[in-house]
Amino acid sequence: MWRIIRLNLLAGVLVVLPLYLTYVILVEVFMLIDGILNSLMTKALVKALNLPLSDDQVFYGLGTIALLVILFFTGWIARNYFGKKLLVLFNQILDKIPFVKTIYKTLRQISEAVFSDKRQAFQQPILLQYPRLGLYTLAFKTQDTAGSVQNALNEDCISIFLPSTPNPTTGFLIFVPKSQVIPVKLTTEEAMKMIISGGAITAEQVSEMSAESSQDTSLSDDSSSGNEGSKTRP
Repeated sequence: MWRIIRLNLLAGVLVVLPLYLTYVILVEVFMLIDGILNSLMTKALVKALNLPLSDDQVFYGLGTIALLVILFFTGWIARNYFGKKLLVLFNQILDKIPFVKTIYKTLRQISEAVFSDKRQAFQQPILLQYPRLGLYTLAFKTQDTAGSVQNALNEDCISIFLPSTPNPTTGFLIFVPKSQVIPVKLTTEEAMKMIISGGAITAEQVSEMSAESSQDTSLSDDSSSGNEGSKTRP
């Protein structure tokens, strides 16, 4: 009796906990993004439409819409000829400002490495023996080591980001000889899920879940097509 109750409670936790945590994360991310421009845009809208609202009243989602519009038009301007010229001029001005140029240039280079269409960072999971021989750690190749660091080393190396578990946003930067790197047939998503779960989720389980999701979508599409076909029959 108590065993059945315990198993049912555990099954309920396994179903509800991921849903609840997903909801909490999505709400927090939405509130963080929306809060950037929400207050400013709400005040502007209230003033423009002369709405009878207090100063602390907010329209949730208005800040997110405004931010997306700003990002879209900023990207559109930056991609055309005159926008590129303005961007180069803007970068040159900031590069001449002490302290500001260090922060801005570093963040710009990181953004280009992570978000650029031609990015290669974190796209190749690898294995290496760390923290000692005989122990294997999952990591990500960021790029081939170059510059002063490579010149100081005796053999060709690659730059490795070794993420922490279960928080992969922190970790270590390691320069590893290419001969000591072991290629592994994993996607970035599969490797990241293994790291976050502490190895509880394997690459095979990730592939199975993706296959089941695709199969469910296919069955749903087939069912919808069948229903539409039955409606059109005379």
